[in-house]
Amino acid sequence: MKIPAISVFFPAYNEAKNIKKTVTKAVKVLDKITRKWEIIVINDGSTDKTGQVVKKLIKESPRISMITHIPNKGYGAALKTGLYNCKYSWIVFTDADGQFDFTEIDQFLEKRDKADLIIGYRLQRCDPPGRVFIAKLLKIWNFLFFGIWFRDADCGFKLIKKEVVDKIGTLKTESAITETEFLVRAKRAGFKILEIPVHHHPRKEGEQTGGNISVIGKAIKESFNLWKSLKDF
Repeated sequence: MKIPAISVFFPAYNEAKNIKKTVTKAVKVLDKITRKWEIIVINDGSTDKTGQVVKKLIKESPRISMITHIPNKGYGAALKTGLYNCKYSWIVFTDADGQFDFTEIDQFLEKRDKADLIIGYRLQRCDPPGRVFIAKLLKIWNFLFFGIWFRDADCGFKLIKKEVVDKIGTLKTESAITETEFLVRAKRAGFKILEIPVHHHPRKEGEQTGGNISVIGKAIKESFNLWKSLKDF
């Protein structure tokens, strides 16, 4: 076994066509790397059959659970719910859409003695051009406002020591900027962050929502509020 225990959570919004495959694959990997694991699906107000699919998975394994937001609260809120409800000393989250290969968790685990957060960066991002452009702007935005420079701050594949979550306190944002807030607070608290490459695959089912104007607008607004709140942090 490669790790004593690990918590896994998947933020999910309208991922009925993807979530079973994502969870099932994770279970197979987890059974090989640890004796103690849990999977939490954060069902963020899905309007499709995501909840029903997950309930069937829960019947197959008591180590799978679901937390449901009603209504949809957004990706940042789903991240916070996942982080605060994991119980084991290491936490990994990845997106429920299947664009990341969970078997790559091995390379994260190999680095856990060298850092408190091991965060992925996509070798080749398989998203629409608009999303890729926004990601490039975010990188510059994060540097100008918060003084951090990561290759891919919003990459949805990260391994985190639970101690980090416990120490930095409650995150203030609930938007596309929440991952930035988490990294800023972790870095300022003195935790070591390591970046490693991961593969990113095209989405086969469902639709992305991260590029919506309303999502971007909320992230910009919360960025200004976060900048003000962090001045004395």
